Amino acid sequence: MNFDLSEDHIMMRDFGREFAAKRLFDIAEEMDAKEYMPDEVIEEAKELGFFGLLAPEEYGGEGIDTLSYALIIEELSKACAGFAIMISVHNSLVMKAIEYFGTDEQKKEYLPKLASGEIIGAYSLSEPGSGTDAGSLKCQAIAEGDHYVFNGTKSWVTSAQRAGIIIVFALTDPEKGPKGISAIIVPAGTEGMSLGAPEKKMGLKCSDTREVSFIDAKVPKANLIGEENHGFKVALSLLDNGRIGVAAQALGIAESAFREAFNYSKERKQFGRPISEFQAIQFKLADMATQIDAAKLLVYRAAVLNDAEGLHSREISMAKLFATEMSNYVVDEAVQIHGGYGYVKEYPVERYFRDARVTEIYEGTSEAQRIVISRNLLKG
Repeated sequence: MNFDLSEDHIMMRDFGREFAAKRLFDIAEEMDAKEYMPDEVIEEAKELGFFGLLAPEEYGGEGIDTLSYALIIEELSKACAGFAIMISVHNSLVMKAIEYFGTDEQKKEYLPKLASGEIIGAYSLSEPGSGTDAGSLKCQAIAEGDHYVFNGTKSWVTSAQRAGIIIVFALTDPEKGPKGISAIIVPAGTEGMSLGAPEKKMGLKCSDTREVSFIDAKVPKANLIGEENHGFKVALSLLDNGRIGVAAQALGIAESAFREAFNYSKERKQFGRPISEFQAIQFKLADMATQIDAAKLLVYRAAVLNDAEGLHSREISMAKLFATEMSNYVVDEAVQIHGGYGYVKEYPVERYFRDARVTEIYEGTSEAQRIVISRNLLKG
């Protein structure tokens, strides 16, 4: 097996790395502290094509493969995981939902606008009482004439305030439960739709996250993605794309935390010598580096398999599980190596520690990944 990246993949990695170095690293702490994302950074990202990474070229996108995409998300996450998750959701969930399941009219209407960044996409599956148990949704979209009428509340919607469209999963046939869920494109500004206040999160603070509520909000039936009452299948089919993005995000966070801990260990002196000369610190660095390399291999393998024929949910869940748990281990050790300084905002490992935590939760918890993996194993 060849573990070397191709020239094209190196180019894509460096593309993400250069943007992160020029536009994100220097302002990441400020974005975290002020809980905002500058418009000019988003506009530059649009011009460079970050919002069209996974969109087909025929619709104005870059049409890159999943490994190239994972490499870019990894590089962006090294600088600012909040920015990276906006790009990830937009590409891997919203655009892919329309590409895979949308009508020709929906593809022509939305994919060019999403690819250019003219509109930013959001994705809404979770609800206040429905997280991992996505089949227990309560939000309804009941057919009335040529519209669906939405009532209910959705939670944890990334980029809700900036979104031009939100793909909302709701019950179109409440009596069928999970088999009565549909995926519907809801445009921003729809009458009867309102946004909650931004969530006060532990990490990813620059990423806008809100509740979205509906009171008799009418959306045309033409906005249905795929077949009516088949939305749960749509959601499940998109999870692999999203999980690769989160795995790559976790990998990037861990790599930056390791770099900070490594450099600090060589500068910080105790008992007259750098702490990197103490075996206790050396062993920490060795374990951190090994875990990062192992996660990288799993994430890259998952990305390559995602473009191959067949279902590869087991390998993708393995990558998501291992990379996110690895990331939390590495950032914890990075804080420990920094000692008391790791606990204050003066050093970026404090932010990496907070940002990494959610990677084990969204796009399927670690527990959910273990269910996916074990079920695939037991199927033989």
